[in-house]
Formats: sequence, C-alpha cells, structure tokens
Amino acid sequence: MTKNTMFAFIVASVLFSTVMFNSNSFAEPAESQTIITPINNSIGIEKTTMQMFISKDNKLPWGFVEGKISNHVEGYPVIIQIYDNDELIAGNNVGAVQFAQIPVNEDGSYEYKFRVLDSNSGKIMHIFDGSYTVKVFKVVYLNPNLVVI
Repeated sequence: MTKNTMFAFIVASVLFSTVMFNSNSFAEPAESQTIITPINNSIGIEKTTMQMFISKDNKLPWGFVEGKISNHVEGYPVIIQIYDNDELIAGNNVGAVQFAQIPVNEDGSYEYKFRVLDSNSGKIMHIFDGSYTVKVFKVVYLNPNLVVI
C-alpha cells in the first residue's frame, strides 16, 4: 500500500469516527481541542477542533486558517474542514461548507485562504458569516525527540 493510499484510508477512518462520535484570522485558539490518533509506532494524525465566528458586518474579502507544526511528517498535507454551525446536516451535527488539502512548508507552516465576501455586479455577497467549526488534521511524529535512522 502506498504512503498516499494509507494516508487517505486513515483520514477517511478518522473522519468516519468524527461523524459517528462528534462532540463539539476568527478562530479562538483558547477554545480549541486537540486529539492525536496513532497510525503506527512513530506517526499519528493530530486533529485540532476550534470555533470560528465571522461577523455579518465583516468588510474583509478573505479569511484564512494558518499554523505551524513543530513535528510534522514530510510529504503529508494538512486537511482543513470548515463546518457551518447554523446549517446542520441531520446525523452530523454540523453543516459541510468547505474542505481543503494544503501543503506544509519546509518549516512546518501552512496557510489556507478562503473568500469571505464576493462581489457580483457591484453587489456584495457574504459567503461566510456566523458560527463555524474548523477541524485541522496534521500528520505528526508521536515521539519527535527520537532520532530515526
């Protein structure tokens, strides 16, 4: 099984578990929750869940999710999921809005930009406003201080 196939399978498994056992820029890091699920003895998927609020009075056209992973595993992207808390999907407790796969830079940093406002024929449309749940999935070393030979 290739590394990408294994990663996709594991992310799908974690997402399925998230849907089945869900607990619940503008994100509030103080309210974030992080869980690490081991893949094998050396790496795991780190899932961070946080809340984001975008005001109806917002005038900025872009929003973003960014971060830096101190112990990232090279070759694995960051998966970012944004769910609308105001438009719930039955059985999921959140409404699907936007999903992205973002590359990780050599220094472990990543950034995902998304449109918050759109302008069509001079009319401003709010793509995002209200309360959202943001989930960020990262592949990390479980024991970053170990030297791998």
